[in-house]
Amino acid sequence: MRVAMIGTGYVGLVSGACFADFGHDVTCVDKDPSKIERLERGEIPIFEPGLDDLVATNVRDGRLSFALDGAEAIRTADAVFIAVGTPSRRGDGHADLSYVHAAAEEIAGLIEGFTVIVTKSTVPVGTGDEIEAIIRARRPDADFAVVSNPEFLREGAAIEDFKRPDRIVVGAEDPRSQAVMRELYRPLNLNETPILFTGRRTSELIKYAANAFLAMKITFINEMADLCEKVGADVQQVARGIGLDNRIGSKFLHAGPGYGGSCFPKDTLALVRTAVDAGSPVRLIETTVEVNDARKKAMAGKVAAALDGDLAGKTVALLGLTFKPNTDDMRDAPSLDVAPALMAMGATVQAFDPEGMGEAAHLLPGVVFKDGPYDAVAGADVVVIMTEWDQFRALDLNRVKLLLRHPVMVDLRNVYRPDDMRARGFRYASIGRV
Repeated sequence: MRVAMIGTGYVGLVSGACFADFGHDVTCVDKDPSKIERLERGEIPIFEPGLDDLVATNVRDGRLSFALDGAEAIRTADAVFIAVGTPSRRGDGHADLSYVHAAAEEIAGLIEGFTVIVTKSTVPVGTGDEIEAIIRARRPDADFAVVSNPEFLREGAAIEDFKRPDRIVVGAEDPRSQAVMRELYRPLNLNETPILFTGRRTSELIKYAANAFLAMKITFINEMADLCEKVGADVQQVARGIGLDNRIGSKFLHAGPGYGGSCFPKDTLALVRTAVDAGSPVRLIETTVEVNDARKKAMAGKVAAALDGDLAGKTVALLGLTFKPNTDDMRDAPSLDVAPALMAMGATVQAFDPEGMGEAAHLLPGVVFKDGPYDAVAGADVVVIMTEWDQFRALDLNRVKLLLRHPVMVDLRNVYRPDDMRARGFRYASIGRV
């Protein structure tokens, strides 16, 4: 099938490359000339394990191409995917749909023959109706159907998630569009991947509900971690004890400094705004947003407590800056709250991240960026593990101890064992363990 993918961000590029790998003819379209030029040179603008090889293979085999002008790709497409950004709108937290609407306007003037327009971007309930109205107003004669097909990709594991998903959700009102979507995803029949067909508005809400539930699960275990510290329990054992219950499950029960990234913060906020506007507030999600925001801000206090509450004139080494490992994504990362708070307390912050320092340099003025984990640790009064990159899981702790001014570690990802760290002579603090 012929596919046009509007947007070459995280979702658009991964989805486009994977559809091409399924055997479809895919053109990824973007308005940013520099991004298209980089992609045509074989440079991948985001870090995602395996994506560079996947893109290169499908470009070489002629199934994947890139274009600044999407007119030809849209005219000949069986399906046009909208995969543009929907950031939180300043001031009210609603999803900003300006890029989605602009894409719909462009598509309206170009489609020929029956075309399925697929919303891959995360959008509020009713956006599919708006896209349909925009296209219908401009092209009353057009033969098309608008479909919702939300993505459920984890950064760092996106290719695996696309090719071996738990489920595919499709919100489609037109039987012809269902047939097109089945054909697009037909290669997944080998894995017997369930395809859930729903109404369009239901599909749009499923995406928000899924992300909100996972964000709530993270926030729940973080609050349990605080309670564990007060009563002398171990949050990792609590998480295992409840996660073995099949009704709960073990995923997303890892205590830490709070969730971040491109999805959970903006999607929980957008769901709250949608629910309030609909007159049906989602109190649990409202509280989840508030608790998570407060948690990220509180982590600097945890670091200060490890140095008896005084950070004036001290140096803090931050290992990891991205919101999770195996990505260069800095969006809403806890480090964006922690580092400025540490500096406001009088600390010098020196940091290292394997992939995120290029973006972090624009977001964290005043932070001293280092070439490696041991460079960051050298001369610091305390080392803080912010992101659980693999290379931070097996540090030479004897070397770390020698490089630090004081053997103090604050482990915000529970990478190390408290008893072992104390036996090595560290003053050690973690999340939800004593």
